[in-house]
Parts: sequence; structure tokens; C-alpha cells
Amino acid sequence: MFITKESDYAVRIIRALSQNTKRSARELCEEELVPRQYGYKILKKLEKAGLLRCYRGAAGGYALAKPSAAITLFDVLDAVDDALLFTECLEHGFSCPLNRGGKECGIHQEFARIQKLIIAVLKGKSLAEIFAPDMLRKMSGKAKARSPRGSRNWDDDSFSKPLAEL
Repeated sequence: MFITKESDYAVRIIRALSQNTKRSARELCEEELVPRQYGYKILKKLEKAGLLRCYRGAAGGYALAKPSAAITLFDVLDAVDDALLFTECLEHGFSCPLNRGGKECGIHQEFARIQKLIIAVLKGKSLAEIFAPDMLRKMSGKAKARSPRGSRNWDDDSFSKPLAEL
């Protein structure tokens, strides 16, 4: 399972709306660097999933349908992506040639265990908890510019913590 660009954009849109404001699609796309052709499509999906409200008219726009404290990464990814599967063999109805006598192979069982862990982690924190450091930086005026693609410091200790600590 990969987090798609569309999922990334959706989380950014939710982040912009988490400040309890109503915003136009154009404002959201500009602020969060989301290409408009993706933005409108994503906004529709988030609205359909019940995460956003759409207000029509001249003073219209979008707002969260519920507080960011009641929304998880899983909710957003599930609204935007068709399947949140770690591997295709977990897809309902997938026929694996390695399954014998009605039993799933050991690899499938391990992938299923990993899938459950991923889903639990995605459901484990609200977006309010995840966005809190960003909001604090923004309020203090110390917001950093977005780092260029590929410049992530993969040595940072947040990647070395056991899942239970995240």
C-alpha cells in the first residue's frame, strides 16, 4: 500500500480546514499546493464520505463536517483511495495459487497481520493530534517552508520507534 498523491492532497485540504474556517476550493488548492484538477475531485470525495460540508453560492466554500479530533488518517485515506491494501493478495476474492487445501499460505497470514497493524496505526490518532505541531508553528510564526521532494531526513528517530510508541 502506498499513500497516493491524491491521499496526500486530501490530508492537506483537511489540515487547512481544521482551523474551523470555511474556504473556497481555489483558496484551499492555492494554500496547500494542490493542483486544481485534483482539488475539486478530492473535495467531492471528502464531501461524499461525510468529512466535509459544501456551502453553495457566492459566499460558499467548504468546511469540516466534524471536528478534526473526530477524523483519523484512515478516514481520509478510505474516502479518497479505492483500496487500502498492503498487497493484492488481501483483496476480497483474490485467488492465490499458493493456498493449499483451503488454507492460506504463511506469507498471506503475515501480510494480513501487517495489514491489521497498518490500519490500527492509521486509526490510532486523530488529525487534531497529528496537526497540533503544525498549528503551533503556524501560530508562533515559525512555520518552515516545505522541504523539496526527496530531502526527508530518514535518520530522524521517529522512524526507529516501535509501532506501540507511535
